[in-house]
Amino acid sequence: MKVAIVGCGNMGMAFAKSFLQYDLVKKDDLLLIEKSTDRSEALKAEKAGVVVDTIGPRVADYDLIILSVKPQDFNGVHEALRAAVQPRQIVLSIMAGIPIATIQEKLNHRLVIRAMPNTPAMLGMGITGFTAAKEVDMNHLRRVENLINATGRSIFLEDESMLDAVTALSGSGPAYFYYIVKAMVEAGKQMGFEDAVSTLLVKQTMLGAFHLINTADKSLDELIKAVASKGGTTEAALKRFEEGALSDTLVAGIKAAQVRATELSKA
Repeated sequence: MKVAIVGCGNMGMAFAKSFLQYDLVKKDDLLLIEKSTDRSEALKAEKAGVVVDTIGPRVADYDLIILSVKPQDFNGVHEALRAAVQPRQIVLSIMAGIPIATIQEKLNHRLVIRAMPNTPAMLGMGITGFTAAKEVDMNHLRRVENLINATGRSIFLEDESMLDAVTALSGSGPAYFYYIVKAMVEAGKQMGFEDAVSTLLVKQTMLGAFHLINTADKSLDELIKAVASKGGTTEAALKRFEEGALSDTLVAGIKAAQVRATELSKA
């Protein structure tokens, strides 16, 4: 498959590097379109693909066009892309908040897939929710899914509106995790650890806990109970969390992210 990527920031390059790593796309078949001169020169030095700074007629030679510009920059590229895109091509958007119908209208093009990855895709450990216009057939959908899975795992959603929930839960999710880690590191510092020691303790704890979630044949409640013995230290912490409604606050925050994602998609 020949792939053109419009916008080669962190996420666009996460996709590009994963395609190359798993030999899903050849370098000569990967077109990287990046308007930033500095970024474009850096990509040329990396020899990650064929690098250009504008959308031109050559885009028509590619099977898949990935839109990975910032949502606010879409209006600056859609006219040039509209002039170049061909009816047979698939457009995959990883722009947050812009619905399929809007992309179809702006590009005058029907074959659109919309996806929401998250930043661990840069390590090949992402999770991406995706959906597609009704005009996209199963063969095209599977080929694109195979490419997406090079960045981690994926889940197909029949209902496009659920991408707002994906944005809130997994798209923004890494920031929630970092927020909790930061709070735990701060607690360690307040208890007397140097920053480096507290950070090491928390990072390794989180890493080990993640692997237990993935490998232990236990529910999350069972895993919590395995640590929280009656009258012990963990129970004291969990009781304080409950008194402060920590769980409710986290759920409310994630739902607020979903509401904002919906607002942006209608803007």
